[in-house]
Amino acid sequence: ETVKLAEGGFREFWENEIKLLTAEIERLKNFGCLGVSPSLEGLRDENAKLKYRLNFLQKSLQEERSKTAKSMININSCLQEIFGAAIQAAYPDLENPPLVVTPSQQPKFGDYQCNSAMGITQILLKTKEQKVSPREIAEKISKNIPANECIEKIEIAGPGFINVHLRKDFVSKQLSSLLMNGVQPPAVGKRKKVVVDFSSPNIAKEMHVGHLRSTIIGESMCRLFEFAGYDVLRLNHLGDWGTQFGMLIAHLQDKFPDYLTVSPPIGDLQAFYKESKRRFDTEEEFKKRAYQCVVLLQSKNPDFIKAWELICDVSRKEFQKIYNCLDITLIERGESFYHEMMKDIVKEFEDKGFVQVDDGRKIVFVPGFPVPLTIMKSDGGYTYDTSDLAALKHRLCEEKADILIYVVDSGQSVHLQTVFAAGQMIGWYDPKVTRVAHAAFGVVLGEDKKKFKTRSGDTVRLIDLLEEGLKRAMDKLRDKERDKVLTAEELKAAQTSVAFGCIKYADLSHNRLNDYVFSFDKMLDDRGNTAAYLLYAFTRIRAIARLASIDEQMLRKAAREEVLILDHEKEWKLGKCILRFPEILQKILDDLLLHTLCDYLYELATTFTEFYDNCYCVEKDRQSGQIVKVNMWRLLLCEATATVMAKGFDILGIKPVQRM
Repeated sequence: ETVKLAEGGFREFWENEIKLLTAEIERLKNFGCLGVSPSLEGLRDENAKLKYRLNFLQKSLQEERSKTAKSMININSCLQEIFGAAIQAAYPDLENPPLVVTPSQQPKFGDYQCNSAMGITQILLKTKEQKVSPREIAEKISKNIPANECIEKIEIAGPGFINVHLRKDFVSKQLSSLLMNGVQPPAVGKRKKVVVDFSSPNIAKEMHVGHLRSTIIGESMCRLFEFAGYDVLRLNHLGDWGTQFGMLIAHLQDKFPDYLTVSPPIGDLQAFYKESKRRFDTEEEFKKRAYQCVVLLQSKNPDFIKAWELICDVSRKEFQKIYNCLDITLIERGESFYHEMMKDIVKEFEDKGFVQVDDGRKIVFVPGFPVPLTIMKSDGGYTYDTSDLAALKHRLCEEKADILIYVVDSGQSVHLQTVFAAGQMIGWYDPKVTRVAHAAFGVVLGEDKKKFKTRSGDTVRLIDLLEEGLKRAMDKLRDKERDKVLTAEELKAAQTSVAFGCIKYADLSHNRLNDYVFSFDKMLDDRGNTAAYLLYAFTRIRAIARLASIDEQMLRKAAREEVLILDHEKEWKLGKCILRFPEILQKILDDLLLHTLCDYLYELATTFTEFYDNCYCVEKDRQSGQIVKVNMWRLLLCEATATVMAKGFDILGIKPVQRM
């Protein structure tokens, strides 16, 4: 329990515990002969244990303090705390007053705005029948602002907007901390367990463009939660069980009768699947044998389990090629994993009186949902509903997930909401305590705004799409004559960085709830909000210090010693933009919408360009081209920008290169 609390960061608990332990050790010392008299052996052991525990707690507290000191400050959260305290002091009787703090859109309105006064006006009118102007409320809030290190001044504008101007020394100090400590996650409190269900292709079918979004979005969500300090379990809920395996095994027996002793050379599993499906639909005898194979597989007949494993292995190898290209990490836990649990799921729903029998089927109606869940078919078989319920229970009750995220297309929304509601109804979780979310996403469209298909009307194979991306990226690099200045190794690294980075970014930069048009031409364009533009901007920023012969050691020394001057308006704008990174991440942790990070990185890159065009980092002699002056504080701003961009890329699963 102590270790749990220590991990959770309950500083107050540790401090009290240390006081108690210290007092206990002093009490034992008062016996006067600890460690001498054999009769006090037990007390000596007790003392040693207490000292060990005290040492552990003191070390944990020190680590937590150090981690918190290094964490990037979420300025928006700080201002919310300040204004929350001011509103509480100004209106102590007000329950849950609105707290609205946002970055200002224009410099003349300061750096941030608190827009709570308008909401409080409405509350006072409704609850207390008091008519007070928003401006008067804003003035009262402003008078109650507590002492703090971040606000330079406050102005009231218009009907009651409170404009906040940040202190330059505060922003400068935070930037120095970022440069010395690196990009550290914002403090999130207790370390929670997060389970993310994503990708989830079907065995014996190739991954197609429809799997692209779940795979890319899910991977990025996992990276974000891992960076924020959560314990993340990445699950691939493979479709590896069910009636389709009957026809596949029957076809395997016919085509490769010696499959038990000689590994069958199934090169094209998709063609193999289509052949078995055609036979299932047209040959009655084959269809009967396929059903018998399902029964024998489900009864765990060793020969049929071997056939099933062979088919699964062929699929796994194909899936892994794609996961390697896109740098995806997953733990496989398919439908078969939950098969043994399904019987107990049915019994639990029966025991609690939720099951109705309809034409031999066992169904469960969930309040608020018109279509029931079918947890057992009339032939005694289980369904997707049963396996999804079993998976939900295992993740909640065995994995002890605090947050459970399903990255599944929008078409499954009603089904998943019904399953979640059933889990809540039977008592597996309380939504006030455990967050169970469906991170839904739209479909990938072709440039004709219809579902993305090949010219022949087939679904686009994902491996073909990735290979086409590589080809187009290389064509683009050669068009720009990069092959003449980069080594073969650098060119290859740039090709994969651009190809896969652009495919990922094109997906992640769109609101996942919407459909999006897949266009290689748009995603490889090095202008606008694309990975190609951002990767190029990043490489250029990284090159500034290198071209001025300033190495990492010199930058680290400067970060410790230099004060970041933010006198120029473009320096100030860039400094504030860099420090918004933690609030962007917090927003995504809350709403799971990753396009916010893409928008931020694009804003950061364009803000940097404004700064670089207006503020000389390295000054050169016009005639000789020799460097005459290096403005180190500006180089540090370049470094801070690149450091935040690099972490943003990492969360998005994009790999930048040093030369492009």
